[in-house]
Amino acid sequence: MNAAQSARSIKKCRAPEKAADCLQYERMYESGICEVEPGLFSMTMAFTDVNFQLARQEEQKSLFTQYSEFLNYFDPDTHLQISLVTRRVDEAEFRRDTFLPLRGDNRDRYSEEMNRVISEKALQGQNGLIREKYITISLHEDDYRKAQVRLLKRAEDIQNLFKRMGSTVRRLSGIERLNLLHGITRPEEVMGFSYDWLLAEDSLTTKDFIAPSGYNWKPEHDDSRAVYNDRYQFGEYYGKVLYLRDIAPQMKDNLLSLLSDLDFDNAISIHVDAVEQREAVEQVQKQLAYMQKEKGDGMVNAVRMNLPAYMGVRYELTNQIEDAEELLDNLHNYNQKIFKVCILIHTYGRNNAELDERVQQICNTVQQQTCRFSPIPFEQCAAMNSVLPLGKKWLALERTLLTVNTAIYVPFTTQELFQPGGLYEGTNARSKNLIMVNRKLLPAPAGMVLGMTGFGKSFAVMQMMAGIMLRWPEDDLVIIDPENEYARLVEAFGGEVIEISASSKSHINPMDISEDYGDEGNPIQLKSQFLRDFCQLVLNSKELSAQECSLVDRAALITYQKYLLHPEREQMPSLHDFYNNLSLQGPQAKALTMALSMYVDGTMDLFAHQTNVDLQNHCICFNTVKLGKSMQSIGMMTVLDQIWNRITRNRVLGRRTWIFTDEFQLLLGNSACTNYYFELSSRARKWGAILTSITQHVRSVLNNEDARRMLSDCGYIKLLNQAPDDANDIARLLHISDEEKRYIENAEVGSGLLIADKVVVPFNNTFPQDTELFRLMDTNPNRKK
Repeated sequence: MNAAQSARSIKKCRAPEKAADCLQYERMYESGICEVEPGLFSMTMAFTDVNFQLARQEEQKSLFTQYSEFLNYFDPDTHLQISLVTRRVDEAEFRRDTFLPLRGDNRDRYSEEMNRVISEKALQGQNGLIREKYITISLHEDDYRKAQVRLLKRAEDIQNLFKRMGSTVRRLSGIERLNLLHGITRPEEVMGFSYDWLLAEDSLTTKDFIAPSGYNWKPEHDDSRAVYNDRYQFGEYYGKVLYLRDIAPQMKDNLLSLLSDLDFDNAISIHVDAVEQREAVEQVQKQLAYMQKEKGDGMVNAVRMNLPAYMGVRYELTNQIEDAEELLDNLHNYNQKIFKVCILIHTYGRNNAELDERVQQICNTVQQQTCRFSPIPFEQCAAMNSVLPLGKKWLALERTLLTVNTAIYVPFTTQELFQPGGLYEGTNARSKNLIMVNRKLLPAPAGMVLGMTGFGKSFAVMQMMAGIMLRWPEDDLVIIDPENEYARLVEAFGGEVIEISASSKSHINPMDISEDYGDEGNPIQLKSQFLRDFCQLVLNSKELSAQECSLVDRAALITYQKYLLHPEREQMPSLHDFYNNLSLQGPQAKALTMALSMYVDGTMDLFAHQTNVDLQNHCICFNTVKLGKSMQSIGMMTVLDQIWNRITRNRVLGRRTWIFTDEFQLLLGNSACTNYYFELSSRARKWGAILTSITQHVRSVLNNEDARRMLSDCGYIKLLNQAPDDANDIARLLHISDEEKRYIENAEVGSGLLIADKVVVPFNNTFPQDTELFRLMDTNPNRKK
């Protein structure tokens, strides 16, 4: 035992033989749990940002309180480390995540234009930088299995606490943690590592694959033979770790936000250790007793010298006693804990001059907070390891703070919306960074675009359509266009524009059906529901009677018997066939047949023909601008049924379907259309369809119960300029803060607020007018075409 203990001591104090030995952890398991040192295990979790800076004051206070509760959750047995890492992304990776692919067809010129716009906008922000936030917890345990159980339980509790703050937490695997460490130890390089590689040689460890080529803890001065003791050299770079000292008692909550906005690579680590409550109270009481004794002795000495008693008490001592009493009161009555806190920041440069410039920017950033960063001479190795998200602090630097003082370093700033491989939506109005959204990844991809006319609503929708056709050309795009705004764009991309009007030669058959039309394997059941709604529109009644519903259902079964036996296109029934079978139901069906006759053999027979247009095109635009008011509802219902046919067919093919419904308020004018569209939207997600509803009549949406429910269920909402009353109502419905609401009041054209999966981002979207895409998407009547 003595020999083993001596060997461990020698190994601990032995000078490192290679760069990997400078990384002070023992083992990184594939599960993501790290054995930092014998008996100490850690786990790292990534968490998402919250719009703390844009939240209203009440929400900020609530978030601050919840974050304080999160800190109070930790006991002295668990060490907490919060890491904010800003790193530069590889240029090839950035282009892959943002640029549209070139496929060698006639659409490439549009992709090149869009890529040029993205590239120009990226230069205005800090899109080459990725800002990531992590929590690392560590605890002592006898072995890996016991540590894993305890860490997983703590991780679940932390996930619930962050969920209350509106943030999501995800545990990192071993590869992900190594990649995080690699980004700090070997910046601007891509890690290539697999755990299988460790099987090739017993002497290899994970540290060998993430360590730089070497460490020099005393690099030479550029202009002399002297050496630095407050920085180190690793590989081709010079790094430096600073710690925050002279912390003011009253600080603002934007310190970490200011540091995160720096436009170069850096890593911030906040180490937090809770002090046992009983021990903390005893320490404060003991210090208070000493100060009270000093005060009493001073007063006695003053009286002996025939002086007033108060002259024997130092002014500083009086303030210290008051502070200690207040501290004791906070510990007893206000749910406060005492924490040992250490805040470190790490950055690097390619040479000493670049490093000094970055360090100076860091120091200038915190000057307004009445605190400062100081170097750590002779301990850069321990400081570097303390910055790494391993869950241990190897420095003796710390500051004693209460819960409320520790919580002031809240790690939440402003949300960014950047989903690799998504569609370009503009730039963040606050950070100027690109906004990229992939609605396919959202839990609820349905969306709405709301805004007053003339503020870029149609342009934003057409930009989205162009992005879909360029990013995912295998997806289907279906558009309901009541104002003839999308025809030029659709035709330019090779799509099909179907004009629906009494004078048009294009026809769509409302009786079209497929084997996959229904949910439960019986297509007639759902088609019968459609025909009941269709007859309700024809009768212009609120609801069919039970007898009328039975007649329609019976006629539908008879009409589709022949087609179901031989499901071929030539056997598809038409409205004539349904009319004839309904006439055979006896005198009870006379009212229905009389109303239908005008749409079968009369002047409004445009839907009584077989479909004669190409519905196989990937992009179809139903142009209903010439559809008369009397036929508007029936036309919309027929188009929606065709869309459902497309959705069911694509589901079998494994293809996504995008549906855009402009002038959404027209559907809300009729209860049958509204109900059908609501049912369509509720089925769309599981059938692989993504609906987008567009309207400038926000009040119509807010006053319709079904439309409000659809708005609340949308995972994607784009709000452009709104009238003041509408903005207030939307803010209440969507829980938008006053600071966020100002981005949709008196907003510029193309600017507003984007909500995607609870992430709220203000955006600007100005598109270059000298592009072909702009000419295709522009709807301003005053601009020369």
